[in-house]
Amino acid sequence: MAKLIIETDDAWVREKIKFAIDTEIHLLKKKVEKIDRKIKDFEVKYGSLDRKKLYGTLGDMVLVEWDGEAESLRRVQKRLKSLEEISFDYR
Repeated sequence: MAKLIIETDDAWVREKIKFAIDTEIHLLKKKVEKIDRKIKDFEVKYGSLDRKKLYGTLGDMVLVEWDGEAESLRRVQKRLKSLEEISFDYR
């Protein structure tokens, strides 16, 4: 968990910093939803996401695309979790 210490008497500055982080959280959540939809579409089209099972039955580019989406989802979820865990300490 991260702790963000903000030293200011200006409430506007505090609100803007919190708003900026909240906006990024919102954007990351939208990105997670988009990637998740792509993965679900893949599952509907090709079945479960089992690399061993799908290897040799699909083109390499399809597997690369799926693998990339899965990696992107993990990376975005990690960033989202980091931002959601920020605690603010105003001084």
